[in-house]
Amino acid sequence: MSATFNQNARMQQASEKPFPMVSVLMPIRNEEKFIANSLGAVLAQDYPPERFEVLIADGLSTDNTRNVVAQTAQEHPGVSVTIVDNPGQIVPTGLNRALQQAKGEIIVRVDGHTIVEPNYVSECVSALARTGADNVGGRMNALGEGSFGQAVMLATSSPFGVGGARFHYAEGEEWVDTVYMGAWPRAVFDRIGNFDEELVRNQDDEFSYRLRKQGGKIFLSNKIQSQYFSRSSARTLWRQYYQYGYWKVRVMQKHPSQMRLRHFAPPLLVSVVIGGALLMPWRFGRRLWLYALAVYSMANLAASLWIAAQHGLRHFRWLPATFAILHFSYGSGFLAGLVKFARRWTDKEGSRK
Repeated sequence: MSATFNQNARMQQASEKPFPMVSVLMPIRNEEKFIANSLGAVLAQDYPPERFEVLIADGLSTDNTRNVVAQTAQEHPGVSVTIVDNPGQIVPTGLNRALQQAKGEIIVRVDGHTIVEPNYVSECVSALARTGADNVGGRMNALGEGSFGQAVMLATSSPFGVGGARFHYAEGEEWVDTVYMGAWPRAVFDRIGNFDEELVRNQDDEFSYRLRKQGGKIFLSNKIQSQYFSRSSARTLWRQYYQYGYWKVRVMQKHPSQMRLRHFAPPLLVSVVIGGALLMPWRFGRRLWLYALAVYSMANLAASLWIAAQHGLRHFRWLPATFAILHFSYGSGFLAGLVKFARRWTDKEGSRK
């Protein structure tokens, strides 16, 4: 009933003022198993189909992704779907290529492993209009497949797992530093520039900082709903957060004031554990190593028990290991980035286009 009412209200509004044209950008690569669901959800929006387009920035997929995209688009002939080649094969190059062809007054990003609600585009447009924000988005509502995937879902939705990133667990509406995916007036990119093509990860983080630095405002709304499928194996989760830590170093080098104390907690943990292990022949080293592991283990177990008590004690089996992977992979990636980019502290631009 409420969904129908909202749609009718928006259609009545449209008779007085046309809906703004929206371009939905989807950076993907080798997503044949999931793109039908994610693209299908985008094409099923309650927004007038003639007032939005979808641009698939495909990183030269080697599987059946493009055929699935074509088939899914045929099932929704009312919406324009265009595949844009992304030779760079990473998210920022894909977004920038799609931006070059986008016709919309409003740009909306949707990722390949995300299912957006039918009113996602409408709520993004509404939030931009009523708040005057330069960037709006919703909470990352994680989903998990299997026991480990569900533990990842819970861990990445908690402050102990992901620190102060509000879009992982915030309720309601508030002004924030960054949001999940995002929607922007097209004019923002004319003012701020495009996404930093050097950053394989954290390009949204870096863009949000540039936006805020120039006076832009970012708004999170729980009315903007989507579901994200978390990593379902320890290997893929480790790789994901290792890259987050690794590329965070380049964001830090470009924008030192963007950093918060929470960003240094995982690399500090890894440094203390490694340092203590190297100093094991001495009593001080053994004590340092044991103390660090004991403090972290107690905090980890306490957070795991708290979350398991709320969501089911069966999750306690995987939660401690999941938290450890999140923290140690990010910390290890950050330390590796410090070594890799040691000579680039004066290089603020990198390969940004």
